[in-house]
Order: sequence, then C-alpha cells, then structure tokens
Amino acid sequence: MADLSAGIGAPLMAAGSSLVYGSADFMGGLASKRTDGVVVTVRSQIWGLIPLAIGLVLWSGVDVGPADVLWGMLGGVGGGLGLMFFYPALAAGPMSVVAPVTGLCSAIVPLVTGIALGDRPSTLALVGLALALPAIGLVARGDVASDVRASRATVLRAAAAGAGFGLFFVALAQTSADSGLWPLVGARVGSIGSLAVVMLATRRSWRVAPESQVAVVLAGMLDVVANSMYLVAAGIGLLSVVAVLGSLYPVATVILARVVLGERIGRGQLVGIGLAAAALTLVALGR
Repeated sequence: MADLSAGIGAPLMAAGSSLVYGSADFMGGLASKRTDGVVVTVRSQIWGLIPLAIGLVLWSGVDVGPADVLWGMLGGVGGGLGLMFFYPALAAGPMSVVAPVTGLCSAIVPLVTGIALGDRPSTLALVGLALALPAIGLVARGDVASDVRASRATVLRAAAAGAGFGLFFVALAQTSADSGLWPLVGARVGSIGSLAVVMLATRRSWRVAPESQVAVVLAGMLDVVANSMYLVAAGIGLLSVVAVLGSLYPVATVILARVVLGERIGRGQLVGIGLAAAALTLVALGR
C-alpha cells in the first residue's frame, strides 16, 4: 500500500481523503437531524471499527511503537470531540455554511504547526495553499443574497469542531509511516473513550432513531476510510500540505447538501469550489 500511495502522491491521497471526509460528515449531519449528535458520533465511531479491523488484517508488515498508538489516542480525543460539536452544528445547519467554517479552522491549525516544525513546501505548493484557505472561506460565506445563514452558536460549534479536527491531523502526522493503521486503533480508543465519558456524564440515551441508522453506519465506515487515506498521505508528505488538502472536505459536503437536500449554492461558493480545484492542481504539481 505504501508503494501505491507513493505513486499516487501525498497531495492526491490527501485530496481523496477530503472527499470521503465530506461524505462522512454529510451522513453524520443528516443522522443528527433526528438523533442526538453526541449519540450519532459515538455510535458511528463504533461502527467504524469494522472497516478498521479489516484493514488491520490486510495491511501486513507494519512496525508500530507505543508512541504511534499514543499519538493516535491524542488525535482521537480531538477528532471525537470535534465530531461531537460538528454533527449538531451540521444538523442545525445550513450544512453549506457550517462545514466550510469547520474546514477553515481545521486547515489553519496544522498549517501553522507544520511550518513551525520545519515544513518547507515548494513555491508552487505555497501558492496552492494560499488559494486553498480563501477557497474554504468563500464556500463558508454561503449565499449572501438569500437567508442561508447559521446562528452564532452554530458557527462557534463549527469552529470548535475545526480545532478538534486540526489536532487530529497534527497528531496523526507525528506517527511513523511504517505503523500501518495502528495509530487509528489508538484514535478509536481515544474518541470512543472520551465520548463515552460525555455520554455517561450527561446521562444520554444510546438510542438511534430508525431513520438515522443507515446514515450513522455510513458515517462511521466512511470516516475510517478517510482517516486511512489521510494517514498514508501524512506518512509520505508534509503536514502543512496534506492537512490543508484534507481540510477541503467542505466541498463534498456542500455538493451533497445541494444534490440531496436542495440547499442553494451561492456564486461565492462556486468560486470557492473552483479555487479549491486550482489549489489542488498547484499543490500536486509542486509536491
């Protein structure tokens, strides 16, 4: 798998993870419209153990150390708490505004961290990254000519979620490229453990509405696939590059919200989607 990922390139693998992340987020937000977002988060994380177990069996020849699992656990806590804020924010909506706000915040944290730790992207890649941030911001604006807006509380939840996802991106990038999927085992322990504490402390019911069952399962399984793709990209690429490209997931969420829910895409959002495509191309060429 390492050879395959190297052939595809870290930027393309990271961009692919963003598409899967966006699809998982859409499913999680959809489920949270009828079921408590915290319940959706923890139940989806549990369902994600199935594809993770399959991946562990198929991915052989790994060399994992305690630090890899511990970094995964730290990232899992950040990612799990991020989802706990994110799914309810998506449910409160509109998704076409909430997802990009989260994406922008989740991009800034690893971008700054990566450069501080010594990342030196090429000039072409830097131009692409410079386009990626306003691209996410433009998609976040929604359609200013209509009533597609999110409340301040929803935006704050979205920003908090982005910070949690940024921590997840940074933590996974600290793991060894030879550790396989084992950092994701640590991540699942961290996320499910922290969310279970929240569930017990707030005495929430574990019940999922029947209408949300399929979306919960898909959210959990797609999340693991996206995590695996990002982990591979982080193992062969620069944190400041792969994390920003991985943070383009709002594009997929916005498009799905348009197709499935009929949410309007404003002109600014269309420009943002175009800038995201240009950013990906420049980063891929400048890797």
